[in-house]
Amino acid sequence: MNPAMWISKTGVQAQDAKLQAIANNLANVNTVGFKRDRVVFEDLFYQVDKQPGAQTADNTVTNGVQLGNGTHIVGTQKVFTNGSIQTTGQSLDVAISGNGFLQVRRPDGQPAYTRAGQLQVDANGVLTNAQGLPLVPQITVPNTATGLTIGANGMVSATMPGQTAPQELGQLTLTTFVNPAGLLALGENLFQETTASGNPNEGQPGTGGFGTLKQGSLEGSNVQVVEEMVDMIAAQRTYEMNTKVLSAADNMLQYLASASR
Repeated sequence: MNPAMWISKTGVQAQDAKLQAIANNLANVNTVGFKRDRVVFEDLFYQVDKQPGAQTADNTVTNGVQLGNGTHIVGTQKVFTNGSIQTTGQSLDVAISGNGFLQVRRPDGQPAYTRAGQLQVDANGVLTNAQGLPLVPQITVPNTATGLTIGANGMVSATMPGQTAPQELGQLTLTTFVNPAGLLALGENLFQETTASGNPNEGQPGTGGFGTLKQGSLEGSNVQVVEEMVDMIAAQRTYEMNTKVLSAADNMLQYLASASR
């Protein structure tokens, strides 16, 4: 295969992957707690015809001759910058301001982590996330409670009939990671610990680098629509330029084929 065609093929594939990431970001612009993806590329190995600094009969080759072979995807990264805080006025909505994740327990008993604070109370009074997964530590709300308060430090209290002082039900905690970009995205606003993310570090909100909780609010997606649109236009133009190189290389091959007849 013509080297220019191969290189252009890698460029087309790279921009196709970038467009897929941009499309996913834009699709989740209104998803609570969503963190945008970015695609990381690197250049492929080089064909070295002359080493830089090599000695020749006449002089020293300063730059050498190195021909690249295209690009490929190293990986994708979640960008864990904070999204905007949206006030909802709902007592079970909680936004995390700063670092940290809420921990939930999946049906198989394994932990998962989320930034989406759309909490609910199930039929047993257990505080859960929007998918019905119980929070860890588990907190049970009495069915006679007339109000629920979640403090900035994670303390959950309920207003009970006939009592003037709120009744403390439990303490919500937050979990941080050394490298949150290394978490595995499971979908449903959930993340899973991996060796790349490091071990979870659990603590009380508002202490030791942990964020705080804001009741009656939700953290929006951190996707910036204008930025994504600009990236989409750039990716589209780059895709077009790579296809033009493919076309140019094909025309050159056709010319050589016709000239050799």
